[in-house]
Amino acid sequence: MTLNRRDFLKLSGAAAAAALSGCAHQTAALSTSAARGRVVVVGAGFGGATCAKYLRQWGPRLDVTLIEPNDIFVSCPFSNWVIGGLRSMDDITHRYDRLPRHGIKMVRDSVVAIDTDMRQVRTRDGARFDYDRLVLAPGIELLTDALQGYKEAEAAGKVVHAWKAGAQTALLRRQLVAMPDGGTFVISVPAAPYRCPPAPYERACLVASYFKRAKPRSKIILLDGNPDIASKKELFQSAWNERYAGMIDYRPNNAPFAVDGDRMIVSSDFEDVRGDVLNVVPRQRAGEVCGLAGARNDSNKAWCTVNLATFESTTVPNVHVIGDSVLSNLPKSGHTATSQAKVTAGAIVELLAGRLPDPAPVVANTCYSATSDTTAGYVANVFRFEAGKGYISQRAGGTTATGDTRNFKLAQAWAKNIWADVLD
Repeated sequence: MTLNRRDFLKLSGAAAAAALSGCAHQTAALSTSAARGRVVVVGAGFGGATCAKYLRQWGPRLDVTLIEPNDIFVSCPFSNWVIGGLRSMDDITHRYDRLPRHGIKMVRDSVVAIDTDMRQVRTRDGARFDYDRLVLAPGIELLTDALQGYKEAEAAGKVVHAWKAGAQTALLRRQLVAMPDGGTFVISVPAAPYRCPPAPYERACLVASYFKRAKPRSKIILLDGNPDIASKKELFQSAWNERYAGMIDYRPNNAPFAVDGDRMIVSSDFEDVRGDVLNVVPRQRAGEVCGLAGARNDSNKAWCTVNLATFESTTVPNVHVIGDSVLSNLPKSGHTATSQAKVTAGAIVELLAGRLPDPAPVVANTCYSATSDTTAGYVANVFRFEAGKGYISQRAGGTTATGDTRNFKLAQAWAKNIWADVLD
């Protein structure tokens, strides 16, 4: 579906309204709000940092502590642009300096234990934090143990996932630059669910764009653990066919089970694939702290099921889970995490004030994917919660079938705006 300018602006306005849907409700309530209490937020990514910020804005009497082991924020959205040579690590790296201005207590540490009966969090440095409500926003944990030989190859720098933006993002970029012209880049896609469904396919596009400019004899083998392209199929197929014909060898239903770093081989049930650069992305589950809280509660003990109206765990009272760790029909994206954060912040303010939270919250998602060094496309959706049904996609929504220069510019504006919403 290709939207004209009027449709796009209408959709953008709907998404923005949905992202801020709790604002008017909470602001009106604050005039009589008696919300008091201690809220601990674990993880200062898109979800956690946003939640802490809006908890303080909508509940100024709340004591909010944000625990994060890293001293900088590195954005997963746009990390593919670094890998493809369009941006630098500095462009996606930001500091947390402005968050304390909201009255948030920032603690640089790692959580090592959670006592949900005592409502207490303990950190590696031995500090203890009592809470009335706990918000877990740890992102994902990569199941490297599930792939034979992966840990050894990763330790030797022979394979990277680069699925958590940071050192591996820069390493993968260096490996691609050092790869000889005519070499092979192997990238794998884990079986769903996983963080950011379109990201592997965007990565293939941006690496192909780099190869086209700098290493035109090189090729990409894309091993997909899913039966088909998991997101934005038209957009990526269009780019592969029209821009990168013959460069990207897409192989569905082909999940790796082993990596041999000495021979630089990725093995699946069907074949052994040799590459000069190996970018194998393992299967994933909810972040480690969710396990500490007993919140990994789906049938596989991998993801977190929650009351989707408040994002409170269905099995652990007073513990809310947001972002990629949640099992739902909502996309695992940065924008979705910020929307979930606002719904959760609003719900906590209401609950601590002795009131019922909004029974029909709204979540928005807008996700841009670059298809070259000058073109991009998007998917945008608005979801409203309905009791007994979950989040239902609303009529305002759509996706682009081809990338263009206008959306490439809009993608950059989107990044600046969402980073500001999270961190400023």
